[in-house]
Amino acid sequence: MAVTACQGLGFVVSLIGTAGAIAATCMDQWSTQDLYNNPVTAVFNYQGLWRSCVRESSGFTECRGYFTLLGLPAMLQAVRALMIVGIILGAISLLISIFALKCIRIGSMEDSAKAKMTLTSGIMFIISGLCVIAGVSVFANMLVTNFWMSTANSYTGLGGMVQTVQTRYTFGSALFVGWVAGGLTLIGGVVMCIACRGLVPEESNYKAVSYHASGHNVAYRTGGFKASTGFGSNTKNKKIYDGGAHTEDEGQSHPSKYDYV
Repeated sequence: MAVTACQGLGFVVSLIGTAGAIAATCMDQWSTQDLYNNPVTAVFNYQGLWRSCVRESSGFTECRGYFTLLGLPAMLQAVRALMIVGIILGAISLLISIFALKCIRIGSMEDSAKAKMTLTSGIMFIISGLCVIAGVSVFANMLVTNFWMSTANSYTGLGGMVQTVQTRYTFGSALFVGWVAGGLTLIGGVVMCIACRGLVPEESNYKAVSYHASGHNVAYRTGGFKASTGFGSNTKNKKIYDGGAHTEDEGQSHPSKYDYV
């Protein structure tokens, strides 16, 4: 029961994380216009991974996609690649973890196979979460660098006054969604790896002892019997007693009152 609950928890958390990564990748609010120095404006700009948008005070929003690939900054392309890789790994991990759930029986699949599938999906979830966190962090670092560069260029020598020369961008809501999604995917992968230990069959500590039944060439005699295994001189010779068969060592260490036949 504990293993099933651990698997289910890891699966649900990873599913929410993967869905959040998809939502963050599709959102347009990766960077939003900073309104600190200009709180009242007729337009509001925000940008995403795939397009930039402008929202007017009247409520009308116009978006324009990035119709170029080589003209985009290298950091933006790297963020795209990390997010896409994270989503693909998360989707594959979800598919594997569905078949690895202990509550689902598929044919005669053993627990050892489910344990391997659970471990594989857990590791892939961890890599997926790291890719999402890395992508969001790279974009955030790029925003911070551009923000302070824009701030430095805005200062003039007129008494230290600040003049708005160009639009500055700050963190958008998509960044926080991506961080949370990556963290949930990472936690779900760790939980799946922990659940794998409960599915591994325990190894027995008992030593195996082989038992050989007596052969078919056993001759019986009235008043006793003589066992012949047919292995030649390597086997101990048997002596026939009235009460049964004993080896020579047993006969010497434990003398019997019966006479030999």
